[in-house]
Amino acid sequence: MNKRAKDVPPQSDPVRVVFVCMGNICRSPLAEGVFRHLVAKRGLTDRFAIDSAGISGYHEGDPPDARSAAVARQRGIELTGQSRPLKRRDLEHFDYVIVMDSENLAGVQRLAIGAAPSARIQYLREFDPDASGQLDVPDPYYGGASGFEHVQDMVERSCERLLDAIVKEHGW
Repeated sequence: MNKRAKDVPPQSDPVRVVFVCMGNICRSPLAEGVFRHLVAKRGLTDRFAIDSAGISGYHEGDPPDARSAAVARQRGIELTGQSRPLKRRDLEHFDYVIVMDSENLAGVQRLAIGAAPSARIQYLREFDPDASGQLDVPDPYYGGASGFEHVQDMVERSCERLLDAIVKEHGW
């Protein structure tokens, strides 16, 4: 049986999760929105601080990609926020840095050189039961509408299991 928020003892610090992709306009804001949605459905909003960022600053200040936002909206999820680049301090502030692909992982690792990151750095698809060893969430930016649908499916499956893992780890 899942514990509801009212059954969970108070916690002083929220679990901090940041999702990371290349430009922070497609995959990472989608993962942020999906994860927020799932957290809210379980009544755990006050237990989390959720954000997203990009390895690059190319799109800094831009809203989520309209195609990604449209697919999410069709599934009842609103994408909000503005693109921002990941900063070195994020690696010390967040508990989980969740990357979308190997290029993002390499960018996070470069950023961590000379730092003492306290965050766990993991692929989102490590939590995807259908990953079959394929850990990259493909970038749908240059593809058609079906690519955004495919990515949404991956992100939803992965975020559900990521949330399960965090809830289990914290004994909620």
